[in-house]
Amino acid sequence: MAGTHHLAQLQEQLDPAGTVLLTVECQEGVVGRNSALPELATAARASGVLQNVARLVAAAHEADVQVLHAVAERRSDGRGANSNARLFRAAARLPVQQHSGSTAVRIAEPIEVADQDLVVRRLHGLSPLAGTDVDPLLRNLGCRTLVVTGVSANVAIPNAVFDAVNLGYTVVVPGDAIAGVPADYTPAMIRHTLALVSTVATTEEVLGCWKSPRRVTRA
Repeated sequence: MAGTHHLAQLQEQLDPAGTVLLTVECQEGVVGRNSALPELATAARASGVLQNVARLVAAAHEADVQVLHAVAERRSDGRGANSNARLFRAAARLPVQQHSGSTAVRIAEPIEVADQDLVVRRLHGLSPLAGTDVDPLLRNLGCRTLVVTGVSANVAIPNAVFDAVNLGYTVVVPGDAIAGVPADYTPAMIRHTLALVSTVATTEEVLGCWKSPRRVTRA
């Protein structure tokens, strides 16, 4: 059971007026049923992670918390894409490509995208924040706390957390709303790395904070 201090701290951090919920690469070509990465997609779905992301997004909409979806894609000609790491070279050979405008880069079900959500698409790199519009958008929104969800715990999630912390944001990670492979890697990453630089919570704890009668809605 979470301690009283933890919940009080979480409640303060998750004030809707200063909080943004970030979903990372929750797209059809990554976590969908026709994923280019079936092992990761299975981990995200079988563990309930994708459903938890969907629940958090729905709750954020209800609580007037801004939602931002970070999507990784590439041009069909590959122009501007990285090739300086094995990961990028392997991705270029996958049978399902994250091409701009394709089904693969649509936000995956059961996550619902509302009109007020922001979608930021990147053509390069490992992080949703580095070299993208995410940081200036967060600052313009008055964000103080970034809730990071999605995939993968192997690469994009730790990159997002580190970048956000380096930029001065407080980060909350719902540990049951991120996935990686193999299955036992994610809890190890959370315990030994993410817990050192972010507030680790559960989906239920975050939902409870946004349902609190003390919450202040965004102006």
